[in-house]
Amino acid sequence: MSLPFYQRSHQHYDLSYRNKDLRTTMSHYQQEKKRSAIYTQGSTAYSSRSSAAHRQESEAFRQASASSFQQQASQYALSSEVSRKAASAYDYGSSHGLTDSSLLLDDYSSKLSPKPKRAKHSLLSGEEKENVPSDYMVPIFSGRQMHVSGITDTEEERIKEAAAYIAQRNLLASEEGITTSKQSTASKQSMASKQSMASRQSVVSKQATSTLQQEETFEKKSRKVAIREKAEQLSLRKTLEETEAYHAKLNEDHLLHAPEFIIKPRSHTVWEKENVKLHCSVAGWPEPRVTWYKNQVPINVHANPGKYIIESRYGMHTLEINACDFEDTAQYRASAMNVKGELSAYASVVVKRYKGEFDETRFHAGASTMPLSFAVTPYGYASKFEIHFDDKFDVSFGREGETMSLGCRVVITPEIKHFQPEIQWYRNGVPLSSSKWVQTLWSGERATLTFSHLNKEDEGLYTIRVRMGEYYEQYSAYVFVRDADAEIEGAPAAPLDVKCLEANKDYIIISWKQPAVDGGSPILGYFIDKCEVGTDSWSQCNDTPVKFARFPVTGLIEGRSYIFRVRAVNKTGIGFPSRVSEPVAALDPAEKARLKSRPSAPWTGQIIVTEEEPSEGIVPGPPTDLSVTEATRSYVVLSWKPPGQRGHEGIMYFVEKCEAGTENWQRVNTELPVKSPRFALFDLVEGKSYCFRVRCSNSAGVGEPSEATEVTVVGDKLDIPKAPGNIIPSRNTDTSVVVTWEESKDAKELVGYYIEASVAGSGKWEPCNNNPVKGSRFTCHGLVTGQSYIFRVRAVNAAGLSEYSQDSEAIEVKAAIAPPSPPCDITCLESFRDSMVLGWKQPDKIGGAEITGYYVNYREVIGGVPGKWREANVKAVSEEAYKISNLKENMVYQFQVAAMNMAGLGAPSAVSECFKCEEWTIAVPGPPHSLKYSEVRKDSLVLQWKPPIHSGRTPVTGYFVDLKEAQAKEDQWRGLNEAAIKTLYLKVRGLKEGVSYVFRVRAINQAGVGKPSDLAGPVVAETRPGTKEVVVHVDDDGIISLNFECDQMTPKSEFTWSKDYVSTEDSPRIEVESKGNKTKMTFKDLGMDDLGLYSCDVTDTDGIASSYLIDEEELKRLLALSHEHKFPTVPVKSELAVEILEKGQVRFWMQAEKLSANAKVNYIFNEKEIFEGPKYKMHIDRNTGIIEMFMEQLQDEDEGTYSFQLQDGKATNHSTVVLIGEVFKKLQKEAEFQRQEWIRKQGPHFAEYLSWEVTGECNVLLKCKVANIKKETHIVWYKDEREISVDEKHDFKDGICTLLITEFSKKDAGIYEVILKDDRGKDKSRLKLVDEAFKELMTEVCKKIALSATDLKIQSTAEGIRLYSFVTYYVEDLKVNWSHNGTAIKYSDRVKTGVTGEQIWLQINEPTPNDKGKYIMELFDGKTGHQKTVDLSGQAYDEAYAEFQRLKQAAIAEKNRARVLGGLPDVVTIQEGKALNLTCNVWGDPTPEVSWLKNEKALASDDHCTLKFEAGKTAYFTITGVSTADSGKYGLVVKNKYGSETSDFTVSVFIPEEEARIAALESQKGGKKAK
Repeated sequence: MSLPFYQRSHQHYDLSYRNKDLRTTMSHYQQEKKRSAIYTQGSTAYSSRSSAAHRQESEAFRQASASSFQQQASQYALSSEVSRKAASAYDYGSSHGLTDSSLLLDDYSSKLSPKPKRAKHSLLSGEEKENVPSDYMVPIFSGRQMHVSGITDTEEERIKEAAAYIAQRNLLASEEGITTSKQSTASKQSMASKQSMASRQSVVSKQATSTLQQEETFEKKSRKVAIREKAEQLSLRKTLEETEAYHAKLNEDHLLHAPEFIIKPRSHTVWEKENVKLHCSVAGWPEPRVTWYKNQVPINVHANPGKYIIESRYGMHTLEINACDFEDTAQYRASAMNVKGELSAYASVVVKRYKGEFDETRFHAGASTMPLSFAVTPYGYASKFEIHFDDKFDVSFGREGETMSLGCRVVITPEIKHFQPEIQWYRNGVPLSSSKWVQTLWSGERATLTFSHLNKEDEGLYTIRVRMGEYYEQYSAYVFVRDADAEIEGAPAAPLDVKCLEANKDYIIISWKQPAVDGGSPILGYFIDKCEVGTDSWSQCNDTPVKFARFPVTGLIEGRSYIFRVRAVNKTGIGFPSRVSEPVAALDPAEKARLKSRPSAPWTGQIIVTEEEPSEGIVPGPPTDLSVTEATRSYVVLSWKPPGQRGHEGIMYFVEKCEAGTENWQRVNTELPVKSPRFALFDLVEGKSYCFRVRCSNSAGVGEPSEATEVTVVGDKLDIPKAPGNIIPSRNTDTSVVVTWEESKDAKELVGYYIEASVAGSGKWEPCNNNPVKGSRFTCHGLVTGQSYIFRVRAVNAAGLSEYSQDSEAIEVKAAIAPPSPPCDITCLESFRDSMVLGWKQPDKIGGAEITGYYVNYREVIGGVPGKWREANVKAVSEEAYKISNLKENMVYQFQVAAMNMAGLGAPSAVSECFKCEEWTIAVPGPPHSLKYSEVRKDSLVLQWKPPIHSGRTPVTGYFVDLKEAQAKEDQWRGLNEAAIKTLYLKVRGLKEGVSYVFRVRAINQAGVGKPSDLAGPVVAETRPGTKEVVVHVDDDGIISLNFECDQMTPKSEFTWSKDYVSTEDSPRIEVESKGNKTKMTFKDLGMDDLGLYSCDVTDTDGIASSYLIDEEELKRLLALSHEHKFPTVPVKSELAVEILEKGQVRFWMQAEKLSANAKVNYIFNEKEIFEGPKYKMHIDRNTGIIEMFMEQLQDEDEGTYSFQLQDGKATNHSTVVLIGEVFKKLQKEAEFQRQEWIRKQGPHFAEYLSWEVTGECNVLLKCKVANIKKETHIVWYKDEREISVDEKHDFKDGICTLLITEFSKKDAGIYEVILKDDRGKDKSRLKLVDEAFKELMTEVCKKIALSATDLKIQSTAEGIRLYSFVTYYVEDLKVNWSHNGTAIKYSDRVKTGVTGEQIWLQINEPTPNDKGKYIMELFDGKTGHQKTVDLSGQAYDEAYAEFQRLKQAAIAEKNRARVLGGLPDVVTIQEGKALNLTCNVWGDPTPEVSWLKNEKALASDDHCTLKFEAGKTAYFTITGVSTADSGKYGLVVKNKYGSETSDFTVSVFIPEEEARIAALESQKGGKKAK
């Protein structure tokens, strides 16, 4: 189930228990469709869908009826009107959150029968009609269940049925409304109208002949099953009568009812082999589940087929036992259970056997002594089941809104497979079942109860009861639920236990319990909120707070279900709301009873109409028995009985009031009539007296008023209870106190009591319970051990909380004293001829007080038969061993021991095994005894024992200690010591954390090793929370002490110190002081005699102890620490030191860890004290512990020894520094330097001297930082004493001066200097960039260049493949090395490397497959190599090689193609008649072909133009005598297989005369233009 939304969004607010899953499911619920078409009057079928669907079908039916049955139009039109009202009823349910079961009519019978009223058709016979109550409608039910997330099945059923009833009733009311309306109108109209109406009814009756025939046919067919129908009807009528009678006894205000046996099973006595039936009838809502038990064991019909028959019919439950035999003699139980509880009824069956008949097979040999009454399980006879609870839940504390789980492991012996126990949880004695608040789980061995969301309603005593057959065990513990932290500080806590006291159509009375915490100011009242089921909308019901813890909520919609919550308010604000109530429907009690008469399913629509004529126009009479049932200052509740004379239609009520002594009656409910015979009045004046009366009304009019009530004074009739008295607290446990009190006198309707506790003297009270408890006794848990508390109590009822009782006397919280538990492990330590020495172990529980002694009893055992017990000692023995004298030799004895303390004598131990009294003659020692362990830690513990009583023939010389894991076998024992130890204790180390161990001890003498002792343990190796150790302390006076503290002491606990586990109580060397939970053992004079193991045990605890070892090394440390504390020194953080300050001052200083206000310092120079003056300045800072002395400057006479002597109380210290020789001179020189530096800094100066930096662009930046500059300050740069011109002038804004040198190389080496100067002075800084400094700079430059290198790339060329990378720029100092597959490349003509500009490359000419592989380019900057890698293999090589081949072929083609090398001019100008000779060289391999063109046309050689090509290299072009016809564009075309080329030239032929004429003409034109 998904969590309610208030748990997801807030840790407390219980706004609603619905969530999205529920709303989704409800939506699906409303969308389900149920179809049925059975109408007793032959009407048409309607499906229960949406109201729109009903209207559509009604309209369609009306139209069809009009066309096919015109004579019956009026009847069917009226039927459609009724159907629309039925659809409206359905719509009502759907629109108000009603679920599928809200009915929604399946069947419907029309009121308008075509038969005469006296001849109405009915499915019941005449005999049955006589037995049917007058005006009673018999509903037919069909059951269905559906689980909805977020709401229980019971709540869902209640909501469904309430809505179903309203849908049913509204339908009938709508029918009555039609009839009544017509009747009312007829009574007021004229006689003619009456006759007209009668005529119309007669016509309708005649027109219905066909319908009557259909009904008669249906009736004839039904007679075939008349007997079956009659039986079912009789059974239904009987069930209705029984259920109605039962519900008349129940509280009508609630829908849920616990089971009740109407008919209980009765006992039977039968003969063998006969059958017997047990009957019972059970009522309750929800319908109880009945389980049959035989001798408290559930009857399993499948385990014994045919033996038992269990049936449940019509509320009658039957158990039939076939062929009874003697084993069936038993007590039988019928258990009825529902959510409200469980009820059982018992009956006995006795099976008689005929005299003389005895079935020997029923008994086995030796069973003749078996009694006739014995336990029976489903698997045969059993003696008794033992039920134990392990890992039990304890008193638990939770907080509202949290989750909690209670659980325990259930161990049942003997274990019977497939037979599980019955697990039942109870809260305050009331059985619990799983709900949305609590879930139960049984895993097969562990029972768990889980709270998903704690509320104060969950506080109480929780009990788990485990039943196995007829045996059961139970365990209980209290659960406390604290209030959630208030959102508003000071706001009150949430109320609790919100319930519905009374419900009807008009109002619901809600009650609640007041919270224990009011937030510090009185609660002013309460606000009540309501929420309709199916929505998340909360609305406040009252405008002003109400103080009375009951309130009638009005303004409800009839038939709808609501949930409620309550909030408390004080002057600070409103607190958290309470847990929501259970859903409750707004219905009259009578209607609820009718609804519960058959509550398993909604109404299906069948109606039985009585034969009586309805009354018409009857004005109702006055109500009777009017009385005031409840009166508070906020409201008054009236109750009355309906009038006897009211007709068959519904009636409503008007309530009137008047002030006492007047007759001025005022109607209270003028706007909204009252439908129920109960009503709540508000807005009455407190303290005034009123009388009330009620009138009835219906369609016929308003009746006479009832008799007026007696005078009622408005005010709370229920008084606040008086304060309880005689508060007496008494001890219970170390964390709880039992508080008793005298109950409040004359308290009415008492809800319970709240108990509060306060630490004595604190004045702060805390609630002990948040859910009122009844009775006069309560156990307050969660108190602090050893703290004193006082208590007070106040009572609570609906009127409010009483005054506080008087405070109780203070009581210290500690466990009450009780007798100790029995001792255990009795053993014989030594045996003599007439006496025996017994030993035993101390009880596990000593009862809160020390054990004062033991009493031993013994008895003789003769032939296995024990005799009478005798007292062995009259006076209690204090030891855990005792010698019993005056025994008989060779007699066998048994013993038991009882322990005693202040509370009295405890129960005796279990009887020991048998011991024979005889002289022990064994030589080896007896077993050690009284083993105990202490100081248990996760890896160690201390084991102690006492020596054996019987030492053997020779004295005991030592002991052996053995251990094994608790679950290990006997052969798993292992010894802890190889050599025997003489001490009576051993610290066992090396244990595994969380493992359980047992131990034993054996004694040894010269004869051998004796018997082992009884086991010690089991004990788990673990360090318990809160475990503390012994701590050694040395105080200021040097006194050494061991200290121990215990937070788990009881009031009776004491500290006991021991040395080597021998008590130190009488030791003169130590003193012990204990106070509260602390103890201290002080050494008077710690010395060698005090070496040993000191331990401290805390009595009356679960073995709390600790020890501390003082050996020689620890002794030395403690003595040194003691001496240091006796003669203390002032702790020093820093010894005396000297430092030079900025102006050359000298500072002497040291620092102590702390100095008091009285601390003093003496300053010593060369064994003489110096004082403050012009030369020395002294200062002490007592907060920081710093001591200082200042000197302006060091002079030669200041050489010597300086000391600071400290004194703070009795603590002293000193520190010295020696300034002599080279140390003094060095310090003096440093002081002078610092003084000069200070002088330098008075003018412009360098704060940081000149330095260099290589930028990201691989440039060198010289920079310095300047200070104390101004506008007139100049800066000048020099290299090798030559000034460097700088383009830009520095503005000194950032205080940084820079000089950028790009592409730094060897030429830039030199000495750089920068001078800063103005009128105040100058300062300079030099930087040498030569030799090693230059190399260091170049190394950094090369590093930057190397880091700037790009990744290696592959490039194909015509010669081969080139690998290359780009750098910012290249310098010779950067060494480049190439390697191939890890081997350095040897350079050759084929493989070359080089640098071109910024490109560093490796050229591989004519590559081969051997050149494949990984290439690395390493750039070495002088210190570090920087590598770039490329993989020339695979696809990379193939692509590069293919590209190389392509480029190579292209280069060959370019080299060998035909081309004109030269010789031809671009333009040839020649005089006509001259000879033109042109020669040009061509080249090509193979020899190109040569052709000539003239004006883009081929030119052939002839006598005029001769074209020659000789030796494949030279082409000749000759024209013997040029003419103008030879002018034009010529071209030489050379061509071979690699390509072709054309070389063009132009030939221009001119005539001299023509040229002269043209020149003359142009000169003439020029002269004209000049004019």
